[in-house]
Amino acid sequence: MAVALTENAAKHVASMLQKRGSGIGLRLGTRKSGCSGFAYVVDYADAVGDNDTVFESHGVRIVVDRDSLEQLEGIEVDYLKSNAINQGFEFRNPNVKDTCGCGESFSV
Repeated sequence: MAVALTENAAKHVASMLQKRGSGIGLRLGTRKSGCSGFAYVVDYADAVGDNDTVFESHGVRIVVDRDSLEQLEGIEVDYLKSNAINQGFEFRNPNVKDTCGCGESFSV
C-alpha cells in the first residue's frame, strides 16, 4: 500500500519547503504515545536513510521510516484550512482501530 498526500496537502508541503529553503520532502512517522498507543510525527525530510521508504504524491516526496510503515500503510494525509487559526493536517488512516478521547493518539 502507498502513503499519499491529497493535492491540498502536497501544495502546502511544497510551499513550506520553498519557504524553508531546503529539504527533500515530508517526513511522516509514528511514536509511542498517549493512552491509545501511537501518535503521528510530521517533520521536514532532509535526507533519506537506509531505514526509510520513499513515496511520491503530487510531486512531493514522503519519507517513512521502516518502524512506522506498518502503522501508516495506506494513509492519506490532507491539509485543511478553515481560517487563519484553524488549519492543519488531517490523517485518514485505514489501519486505525481506535483513538483516544482527546484525539492525540491511536491504536492499530
